[in-house]
Amino acid sequence: MPVQVIVGAQWGDEGKGKIVDHLSEEVDIVARYQGGANAGHTVLIPGKKGETPKQFVLHLIPSGIFHKHVTCVIGNGVVLDPVALMTEIDELTKAGIRIRGRLLISHNAHLIMPYHKALDSIREQGSQKIGTTGRGIGPAYIDKYMRTGIRVVDLLDRDTLCTKLKQNIQEKNELLKQIYHSDELDVDAIINQYQEFDKKIDEYVTDTSKFLNTALARRKKILAEGAQGALLDVDHGTYPYVTSSSPTSGGACTGLGIPPTEINSIVGVVKAYSTRVGNGPFPTELNDATGNALRTIGGEFGATTGRPRRCGWLDIVSLRYSIQINGIQKFAITKLDVLDDFDEIRICTGFEVNGRTISSFPTDVGTLEAVRPIYKTLKGWNSKTSEIRRYKDLPPAARRYVETIGSLARTKIWMVSVGARRDQTLVCR
Repeated sequence: MPVQVIVGAQWGDEGKGKIVDHLSEEVDIVARYQGGANAGHTVLIPGKKGETPKQFVLHLIPSGIFHKHVTCVIGNGVVLDPVALMTEIDELTKAGIRIRGRLLISHNAHLIMPYHKALDSIREQGSQKIGTTGRGIGPAYIDKYMRTGIRVVDLLDRDTLCTKLKQNIQEKNELLKQIYHSDELDVDAIINQYQEFDKKIDEYVTDTSKFLNTALARRKKILAEGAQGALLDVDHGTYPYVTSSSPTSGGACTGLGIPPTEINSIVGVVKAYSTRVGNGPFPTELNDATGNALRTIGGEFGATTGRPRRCGWLDIVSLRYSIQINGIQKFAITKLDVLDDFDEIRICTGFEVNGRTISSFPTDVGTLEAVRPIYKTLKGWNSKTSEIRRYKDLPPAARRYVETIGSLARTKIWMVSVGARRDQTLVCR
């Protein structure tokens, strides 16, 4: 059973890109199973001796692309933005990364259309903002589940594409015009644009479910990569302040077309503190100097939008919930080095609401917004960890912090990251 699933255990932005890049060295295939270009996975690639490392931000192509032996798959659960994809392919190619023969795109993946972006942008200007990236992700998933979406396979037949697009665009134009008083979209221009897109991606398109299952039969090692985090899952997250897909481990099966019996390992990626982008409840948020320090030291600004992230202490209650719904067997902790200069570090171990203590994570927004975090305080280590290369060489207080997380979460800590570079990843023995 050679499939390993990598999931974000918080609200996204945990550093999954770095962990996937690190693990890709020992796998054959890296497959992205949900989300769209609203995700941003940052990977730092070391240059030659004396050269500055190169930073890449990937939105659609899996983070394993930087390892020459790895085949990357964009699964059927992803909603594909053609403009973002081609930009990404061009940027990687110019940087000397070979894409041809190494990238496969599911013929069943749904496409993000211009009207999806228009509707998403308009909605986020209203009074009840969710805090989305405005990239058209939600409207694309709406069409998918309304069974009116355009899939990659539809690009193969111009007549079919024209029929579907004309019907969709006419409906969306009515909506844009009558409800939102916005400009209409040009049907013929969109058809021509997407026909040109088809010519560019045709070499990458295949039945990726068949490809992955054939690879499994040959005992190839597969890494399944999710976007966002478990607490943004449309079913299990802090609804309605969630994404429009399933970042949880269960989404890997539906988003790639592989059976759950082939999954043998689920790794949760968790930041050494907590962050959240967009609106919604965040119990341990710090709207003070400490929160600002975490944001500044950690460079907590969205890889996709540049928005400043909301910052707070690590929340064990939400972490236990994430373990519960994902089946997480071990954790990779990222950005431990961000806490190097703090005299004290706090961990939320429980919630108090209406005078009573609760240890479970409430997913209804009203309760979650009303909770007061209960903290355990640990001493900081006040020394730099970024150049340490063995877990046992971390300062005792840093190891105590990591081991306290494992003890409170009742889950094994597998890796600890002390920086963005590949060599700044410590394996816990």
